[in-house]
Amino acid sequence: MSATVGFLEDAVHSLQIPHAHVVRDVKAGLEAVIVIDDTTLGPAAGGVRTRAYPSAIAAVKDCARLAHAMTIKCALAGLDAGGGKAVVIDHAGLDRARAFRVLGEAIEALGGAFRTAGDLGTHAADLDVMASATRFVHTDERNLAAAVARGLAGCAIACADAHGGSGSIGEMRVAIQGAGAIGAAVARALAAHGARISIADVEASRAIAVAREIGCEIVRPEELLLSPADLLAPCAIGGVVDGALAARIPAWGVCGAANNVFADDRAAHVLHDRGVLVVPDVLASAGAVIDGIGASVMKLADRTPLIDALAATAGALLRESRDTGRTTTDLAHARARARIAAARRV
Repeated sequence: MSATVGFLEDAVHSLQIPHAHVVRDVKAGLEAVIVIDDTTLGPAAGGVRTRAYPSAIAAVKDCARLAHAMTIKCALAGLDAGGGKAVVIDHAGLDRARAFRVLGEAIEALGGAFRTAGDLGTHAADLDVMASATRFVHTDERNLAAAVARGLAGCAIACADAHGGSGSIGEMRVAIQGAGAIGAAVARALAAHGARISIADVEASRAIAVAREIGCEIVRPEELLLSPADLLAPCAIGGVVDGALAARIPAWGVCGAANNVFADDRAAHVLHDRGVLVVPDVLASAGAVIDGIGASVMKLADRTPLIDALAATAGALLRESRDTGRTTTDLAHARARARIAAARRV
């Protein structure tokens, strides 16, 4: 059993997370936490992440950071939603069928205050089990991944325009970390625009499948981030770029769909100081939550205008960063906070 068992409440208390819900089921071996970060603009939206953690503190910290990133993402994308996240502690004794049913029941009990979908480590079968217990889970992973890819491709074009004024990613070399549902969809979308793709995944079979489909190059996972590329697109686990790595990345642009790409605040400043263009992941990865919340909460029959608008926002952030000397990450968060603050004054 995970070392986090019985200690999630202590972690929530010690970290002073105000709106956290611990979900436990002994028979399933379930230890999970749901963090609702902000609901000023609407119900909290965020996926379910399933992974092993070294401690309860690490699990709750990750959940809270991801929930806050979703608050920024939803506000920046113009959605009627706030941010939330769920984390399930993965371990060898986890009875996934029972665990995700119990988690679904807990989400249903929140009455729509938290809207969710898949995330790293959560399988389609897990989402289907949850959907049997709650109305508030989005199970269509393929469409959500396609929405992310569409939005990211637009942001990549904005990045190319800011770099050389071409407004095209044709013939650009793009290194994609991760060949799961999101990474594979991003690879397809960018390849369709003519980009030359290299891809890596810790599960080699997934990278091989993408390479067979679109004819891209496979790179060793440990080499991908520092491989020759114009654009780096982290599309797997977050926290992969810290300040030290940021000083060495050869790409002139970073535009990825992983949540919380940067491991620390220094990374964004190092890249900015080096002249590396960064489209914040809260913007580049927003397609999925736009598609999900746009349909379920905002009742939009067509969400593509909001997804396509991400490119214009990326271009505006890159121009403002050039003119002010502030990082695009700082500017994105400032825009989101301003929208939330304005809503609170109404």
